[in-house]
This record gives sequence, structure tokens and C-alpha cells, in this order.
Amino acid sequence: MDLILTNGRFFTADEAAPWASGVVVRDGRIAQVLDEDTPAPPTSGQQVHDLGGRLVLPGLIDAHTHPSGVAKSAWHVPLPQTDDVDAILTFIRAYGEQHPKEAAPYLFFEYYPSTLFAGSGPTKDLLDSAISDRPVLCQDFSDHAHWVNSKMLELLEVDEHTPDPVPGLEMFVRDAHGVPTGHILEFAHLRFIDRLYDSIAWRPPEELTADSLKPFFEFMTRHGVTSLFEALIEDEDVLPALHELHRRGELHTRYEGAVRFRTLADLPDAIERTQRLDREHGTDHIRVRTLKLFLDGTNESGNSAVLAPLVHDDSGSLGEMQIETDELVSCLLLANDAEIDVHIHMVGDRAFRAGCDAVAAAKESLAETGGTWRTQVTFAHCELIDPADMHRPAELGIIVNWTNHWSAGYFGEEAKSYLGEERWNRMYDFRGVLQAGASMTFASDVVTNYELHRGNPFFGMQVAATRVDPELPLDLDRYPGSVRPSRDSRFDVTALVRGHTIEAARQLRIDDRVGSLEVGKDANLVVLDRDLFHVDLDQLSQVSPSAILFEGHLAFGSLT
Repeated sequence: MDLILTNGRFFTADEAAPWASGVVVRDGRIAQVLDEDTPAPPTSGQQVHDLGGRLVLPGLIDAHTHPSGVAKSAWHVPLPQTDDVDAILTFIRAYGEQHPKEAAPYLFFEYYPSTLFAGSGPTKDLLDSAISDRPVLCQDFSDHAHWVNSKMLELLEVDEHTPDPVPGLEMFVRDAHGVPTGHILEFAHLRFIDRLYDSIAWRPPEELTADSLKPFFEFMTRHGVTSLFEALIEDEDVLPALHELHRRGELHTRYEGAVRFRTLADLPDAIERTQRLDREHGTDHIRVRTLKLFLDGTNESGNSAVLAPLVHDDSGSLGEMQIETDELVSCLLLANDAEIDVHIHMVGDRAFRAGCDAVAAAKESLAETGGTWRTQVTFAHCELIDPADMHRPAELGIIVNWTNHWSAGYFGEEAKSYLGEERWNRMYDFRGVLQAGASMTFASDVVTNYELHRGNPFFGMQVAATRVDPELPLDLDRYPGSVRPSRDSRFDVTALVRGHTIEAARQLRIDDRVGSLEVGKDANLVVLDRDLFHVDLDQLSQVSPSAILFEGHLAFGSLT
């Protein structure tokens, strides 16, 4: 039986016909798009719903997120939101007293503000003053730095003789004698974490199952997300768990995943793993077709790759990159040979330029040999872009992916201590990228259960459209209205919706099936309780789906 939805305001995301008044759904696909010139078919024997003028969007797409990380973090302990070090230590000490070592042999706290130590960095001795009888880790707000106590370093078997996995980037911060201070950058501890677990004969409850993943996917469904990209598959168990959710009829989402590589040396293994995972687990709804590279660090940790020296460092440091341009060119060509896409984390303007240079050189090299460019390259984050490079993604066919709920005060002002005020004010400014005609996609990049609520795409739209974070506003006395500079860098709502629909579908290479309301595409629709194109921008987060259709079936809410 056909499903007919009429009397709605349908934003189709189809440039040829962006608005419609209804759709006909047949066998899970859109069979007809209705407008004033295309009346609804006869309704005898059909299921018809009058939407009463409600706004309808294509199913939304989260183009960079971490369902596995959220599921695995359920055992983490949330820290109080405060900039007071003593208050945090008091909380940790009390938690340790309430949860003895026998019951909680390893404690993981999240998050402490990136600005907490004003550029000096946390120390193991300070954390020892709260708990010293067992390993303790605190994760900072950027998610790329950690603070650990002496017991944790001891059980990791990391000391002054332990080489850093990637010096300057993935590393243990050290004192003048080379002794680790307790400050860790870019998850360096994970290279040694099995030693800790073996020593304490305990492992955290991080098994990925259908039941542990289900809360994440239910949250996404309730908020209109019908496709997503997991930007890093660390645990392959996520894939059979997704199959189980699908078998149970509880997966109302298309899934695309990525496998990490670090250098050209490990890229062949990463390509083989990607191909194996897609061969063994790939279906019409679950795919693994992308490689992930962390090119630099973060602005908040002072290890992003920048064009001008970091202001805190008298040595003239330009930050760090995992690999340099020439090696990245070789990586892109190898990925292209394998017909696999590449998703690159980059934060600083030097990393952005190196990425553009590498794509340009790889394409030129291929053209000289008569080869065909097949790889789609996405740059994730791109927090600082030199104005001279804004036009390059459009020219090179690079997709720029942005975590829009970061657009205001989420990370505070710590990056300013490394970049200086002028560059800090230019962060998160993508006007030139859009004006040049590049494709931009949007995402939540939620990595733990602590921040899952910020995965609501309408919350992210509000932050990006206002440059104000309603949860973590900037100081009103210094930033009028708590608006992060520059006010002119705010996003247009239409661009935000397109970046969550058709543009994101192109990034995931599923735009032949989803991303817009067109005949033949999956009937993934989001019916909203109010029109986000006509609400005040500071009310966008209050917009809520009243019904979600996934492939023509009601996945959430009601059409009545």
C-alpha cells in the first residue's frame, strides 16, 4: 500500500526543485514528489496523512561521529563543570573514597577544561594528591589530551626511557630530564594500555554489542539522523553488533565506517583491513570504504600545524604533522589505486595547506600518467584556514567537514594562548570556502556518552547559526552576547540543512539513495514540530522531530 504525505512544506534539497508539498512512498522509496502542478494521486485504498503544513526534511546525516566511543564510555565518570582545579581534585578524591580500589581498580574521568592549567600542563603529582593507590586518567575537553597519575604511568611501564610513539604529536609531555609529567597528547597511552590491564587483571566494560550500541542509535533516530559516518573503527566488534541491531529491526540508520592509518608504511595494511571489513560485513546498509588520517593535533593542545609560529614557544615552533606533504601524496595515490576514500583530521592552517598541496600534486601526477582520480578526500575540522587557501577545496573537489556545535565557546579560549588573538578570532570561519563553491558537511563528532546530548543536529545548527554556545557561553563581559568572534562567520540555516543532507550524502557516496527527496531515493523523512527556517536562531535547538520515516517505515513518533 502506498503512503501519501500531503499538505506539508517539503525541503527536498534538490537544487532543481527545492520545495514540494507532498510525496508518495512505495516500497520504501519515493515514488512521486508532489507540488501545485503535480496533484496527489487517487487515495482509494491508500494510506494518506495530511501534515497540516509541517516542515519536512530529508533524513539527516551525521557526517563524522563515534558510536563505538560513546558505547564504550558508559563507565566513565563525569567531572563537574568548573575551572577550579581544587574543586576537581576534591571531586576525584571523594569519588575514590566512595569507590574503593577493589571495586574500581582504574578510574577514568571526563572532562577537565583545556584552559584549566593556563598553558603549563597538568602533572602526575597533582593528581596523586587526590588518588595514588590505583591508575587514574582525566580526559581534557579537546579529547586529544589526558592527565594521569604516577600509578598509571607505572603500570603503563612508561618512563624517561620510553620513546614517544610520534615525537611532538602523539607523545608523553616530559620535564627537563625526560621524565613524563603526567600530561599525555594524542592518546599515546593507548599504545601501552594492555600492560596496565594485564597488571591489574581487569578490563573496562567496553564490549560492543547490539545492546550497548542501541542507546546511541536510538538517540540519533529520535533527532532525525538516518545515516552516519563513524570516523574511526577501533573495535571491529561494532560491525556484527550493527548486523544484530539490523536483524532485530532496531537499526534505522545507514552506517559508513573508516579505518585508521598513520603513515605510508602502515597504509597497505589499513587498505587490506578496510577491504576485508567491507567484504566480510558490508551490506546495503553497512559499509566500510574510507581511510582515516590524523594529520596534526589540536589548537587547544598547541600541537596543530600552523603557518606562523605558535606564540607560546620562543623556538618558533610551527606545530606538528603526522606526515609531510610528499608522503601524503604517496598515500593518496595508493588509496586511489585501491579506490578507497580518505578522511583527514586537520586543525591548523599549515595542515590545511599541506593537505590541499598533496591533493593537487596527487591529481597532477595521476593526470601525467593518464590515470583516473577516484578517491574522494574529506578534510575534517579545518579550524584555522589561511584566507589565501579558502578557494582551494572547491577547485580540488575536496569536501570540508565541520563539527558545527564547536562553532562558539565549547573549547573555551585555550587555543588563544597558542595562536594569539588574531588567529583565534579567525578560527571556524568558513565563509570563503562556501563562497568559492566547495561542498561542506556537518557532524557532531561526539566521542563519549558525556556529550551525546550535543549530537542533536538542531543543537549544532543553533550554535553554528549564532556563534553562541547555550551550555558553555563565553564571558559576557568580554564577548557581547557571548558571541564568539567573528559574528560575521555565522552559518546560514539553508547551508546547515544542505550540509546535513545532500552534501553529507555525497561525502558518504550514498547520494544516489539518500540526501534529498527525489523519485527513486529512499523515503527517509524528518517531519518537524516547527519550521526551522522561520524560528528565531536561538531557538533552533528546540526544534524537534515529530515523526521519522526510515525507508518508508515509521521509526519514531507519529504522522498524526
